[in-house]
Amino acid sequence: MQVLLGAAWRLLLTLAVAWLAICVLLFLMQERLVFLPNVGGRALVNTPEAIGLDYEDVTLAAADGVRLHGWFVPAEDARGTVIVFHGNAGNLSHRLDTLRIFHDLGLNTLLFSYRGYGQSEGRPSEAGLMLDAAAAWEEITVRRGIPAEEVILFGRSLGGTVAAQQAAAATPAALVLESTFTSVPDLAAELYRIFPVRLLARLEFDARAALAAVEAPILVVHSREDEIVPFSHAEALLDAAGTTAELLEIRGDHNTGFLRSGQAYRDGLAAFILPRLPAR
Repeated sequence: MQVLLGAAWRLLLTLAVAWLAICVLLFLMQERLVFLPNVGGRALVNTPEAIGLDYEDVTLAAADGVRLHGWFVPAEDARGTVIVFHGNAGNLSHRLDTLRIFHDLGLNTLLFSYRGYGQSEGRPSEAGLMLDAAAAWEEITVRRGIPAEEVILFGRSLGGTVAAQQAAAATPAALVLESTFTSVPDLAAELYRIFPVRLLARLEFDARAALAAVEAPILVVHSREDEIVPFSHAEALLDAAGTTAELLEIRGDHNTGFLRSGQAYRDGLAAFILPRLPAR
């Protein structure tokens, strides 16, 4: 019996040490778990020319001096301009489908890579991505002189949390959050249930809190089939946004739902965005 008890205690001790080690790794390696600039690669795989669109290479200067690479894609007789905040993996060259959609809606588009992504300088961080968002806003509203009431902020997945915080700091014509989670601690608590991730979290990316300060109309786009960010996050964002928010329910998985939803997705964006822009 003593032998069995001793073996049981050794097993429990081993499991406890392993659990603590994983907690330490979760605390120290959060940035590596959240920011994935090398998934898909940092090299540009294509440019807007590949889908027949003219574009301008843009260099954005963040307030801390980091230089970011972007593309400005004009649309003829554009009614507005969309600033796109992409997800946590890849770079701007992986978002040509999104460029095509907004161009077909008659909208200019600014698409850029966050710091540490693609051809942008620096290393990604939560504070850094907020500076990147502010630099993109300044590029459109200050350098190009486009009125805020003609600017749409669009964020997909992690990018939705960045767009939401920029919308809280400025006043765009509208905010679109696609496949966006409420916050990193909320999502991590669902993914790593046996670990105290709320106590370990150093990154927040709190979209739900940001929405309390957003005055612009809000569209939440989400699929019930999303395998990474549960639909409950969309419902929580809608609750946080209140009466200014609308839901566009799409189908498909986290990364390709907007493509699988096809015309229904495009029509939903058009129905929300275009009436909120000044008539030409």
